[in-house]
Amino acid sequence: MRAFLQAVDDFLRGRGPFAVGAPVAGRLRWLFAFVLVFGAFYGVVMGTFSGLAPGRFHQLLYSGAKVPLLMLVTFAFCLPSFFVVNTVAGLRDDFPEALQAVVAAQSCISLVLACLAPLTALFYASCADYHSAILLNGLMFAIAWMTAQVVVRRYYAPLIRRSPTHRTMLCAWFLVYVFVGIQMAWVLRPFVGAPGVPVTFFRQEAWGNAYVVVGGLIGQLLGSAGG
Repeated sequence: MRAFLQAVDDFLRGRGPFAVGAPVAGRLRWLFAFVLVFGAFYGVVMGTFSGLAPGRFHQLLYSGAKVPLLMLVTFAFCLPSFFVVNTVAGLRDDFPEALQAVVAAQSCISLVLACLAPLTALFYASCADYHSAILLNGLMFAIAWMTAQVVVRRYYAPLIRRSPTHRTMLCAWFLVYVFVGIQMAWVLRPFVGAPGVPVTFFRQEAWGNAYVVVGGLIGQLLGSAGG
């Protein structure tokens, strides 16, 4: 446990095995461990919206598994295109460094989510609206994603100095990752768990367009606020 906490501190400070220019092999195992541990922790908290009754316990386990699964599957879907685009742009030799930057982003997102988990629990205790809970968790993911850009830019700064084209590649990664991530979150739902609905790992109507649904939720909340 002490080694794990020390690794977290080194990661946040960008020192030791997580310093820019340090060997990649020394940090990747920790970065993926952060995704699994902190992502699962936030997922468990995320799944407590419907309460802790015996019949709802599986929702905590499912949500705890789904958050790291969401991040790793989204990462896996985006990685091949990211590799090809970097190769076409003549940046193949720099790809290992670019890879560790985007992996570090996944770890930072998980870590920030874990830090935001108490706020999510507090919101659950003070609000019983399911749609508001979904939007809150979307906000938490957005905050974590924006915070992770600090870590990404830490690792990408030497690459951008080497070739400004890396800045374009980084923007392309962000756009593809967010687009795929939102759709994957829709496919893997439920994360929060609607009260009164039986607990399942996947919804029966898993496939659909996430963007249409999210737009409808926002419109519904704005309409109720205006009325």
